[in-house]
Amino acid sequence: IAQETSFGLCHTQVRMLLLCHALAVAVVQTFIFSENWAFAKNINFYNVRPPLDPTPFPNSFKCFTCENAGDNYNCNRWAEDKWCPQNTQYCLTVHHFTSHGRSTFITKKCASRSECHFVGCHHSQDSEHTECRSCCEGMICNVELPTNHTNAVFAVMRAQRTSGSGAPSLYLPALAWALMLPLI
Repeated sequence: IAQETSFGLCHTQVRMLLLCHALAVAVVQTFIFSENWAFAKNINFYNVRPPLDPTPFPNSFKCFTCENAGDNYNCNRWAEDKWCPQNTQYCLTVHHFTSHGRSTFITKKCASRSECHFVGCHHSQDSEHTECRSCCEGMICNVELPTNHTNAVFAVMRAQRTSGSGAPSLYLPALAWALMLPLI
């Protein structure tokens, strides 16, 4: 009988230890998940770098993409990470918001030049909503939302200098000569 009592006591202690261990694991996991959630709100979308996977064609690019998202954060956070089709050159953002500035929905996508002709803001008198559209050129350039005529624009990068320019090659020898002259 004494052996049965000690076995019952030992079995109870093991069950309590297992219960305490499971509770401790649950508390730690809850802390980790809640901390990750808090940090997720602080994502810097300007620092997003696409993975170094092969591009499907020359001058390929990606845009933040979402359809009827409730806010800019969720649109950018859950945007699909896929290459834009070859018949597109720009990233389009369409922002609908109330007269108080609260976003009602946001759509971001890859766009052709013809889709970018109608940038700007348009106020709807009957629904008290405003729609602002902007287009930009470049890898995931559509981070921000257009909210007025200042930022609801068609932003195109300036032409880049070709590698055939001779100016930079003359600059380095002149700099080297200027640095060596005092040593002579």
